[in-house]
Amino acid sequence: MSQVFDSYERQYCELSANLSKKITSANLLDGEQKKQKISEVVGGFEDGEALIRKMDLEARSLPPSVKTMLLAKLREYKTDLNNLKTDVKRITSANTNQAARDELLESGIADTSMTSADQRARLLMSTERLNQSSDRIRESRKVMLETEELGVSILQDLHQQRQSLLHANNTLHGVDDNIGKSKKVLSNMSRRDEQEQVDYCRICFSFSLFVASVLHLIRRLLTSLVESRLLD
Repeated sequence: MSQVFDSYERQYCELSANLSKKITSANLLDGEQKKQKISEVVGGFEDGEALIRKMDLEARSLPPSVKTMLLAKLREYKTDLNNLKTDVKRITSANTNQAARDELLESGIADTSMTSADQRARLLMSTERLNQSSDRIRESRKVMLETEELGVSILQDLHQQRQSLLHANNTLHGVDDNIGKSKKVLSNMSRRDEQEQVDYCRICFSFSLFVASVLHLIRRLLTSLVESRLLD
């Protein structure tokens, strides 16, 4: 296990617990106090995302057996952070809707005679725009998470390709070594063949000389024998 990862993990767990308490506290507050508490929580989200990125980089630098386990834990922390963001979003949305309703109520109490279909239409349009903005934020967050997952997947693929290239490079070095050894063996065999041919030629030449000498000796013996008989 990595001590660096453990350090980041402890910091994140403390941060997550602190954010959860602040969200619970913000849900019980109203007005500016609630806005200030939510602002503190949103700032904590940035710190949490930074710690998750650091843990991700550290986990990917470790051996595969450890990396797999740490990445699984990291996915849990990402889910935890997303859940906290969802809680804040729910509180903010409820606060926005409550503010819209309060505004509508105050407007009606202040001057009931001024209420008209046009005003109600504008309020409905404002509420609809708020809902559309919430939907766009939700979709943007979804796209961001999908993009982040895609980036992680691409990094994993690149790491696997790098490992494959390193393995292929090592294999090529092994092949080069084997080829060099084969060349040496073939060179030694070629020299032995050449030496054997030279030795064979020497033997043949020596044997030819021996046969020629024997034939010459026999011829001299026969000549001497014939001459001796003629003399007799």
